[in-house]
Amino acid sequence: MQDENKRNLMYFEASSMRALHRSLEVWQNEHAKRLLSVSIQKDSGKYCCIALSNPNEVIICDGSGASQAGVSQGALEIKNI
Repeated sequence: MQDENKRNLMYFEASSMRALHRSLEVWQNEHAKRLLSVSIQKDSGKYCCIALSNPNEVIICDGSGASQAGVSQGALEIKNI
């Protein structure tokens, strides 16, 4: 896959949950990205994690611009100006 933005699947493994947590924390600090979901399983004596990161094309906006969406009374509000 050429586009780095499309690569949001990661794999981590460690010998303990503490070490796995540290690996995930280091990755987040280095890449300044959130993880959308993680799945942790024990496999062959190791703790393995498949994680999805927040892709770059997801933009969190405050709804203050003319072409942005906002939330009003718990519902998505889009104004076409």
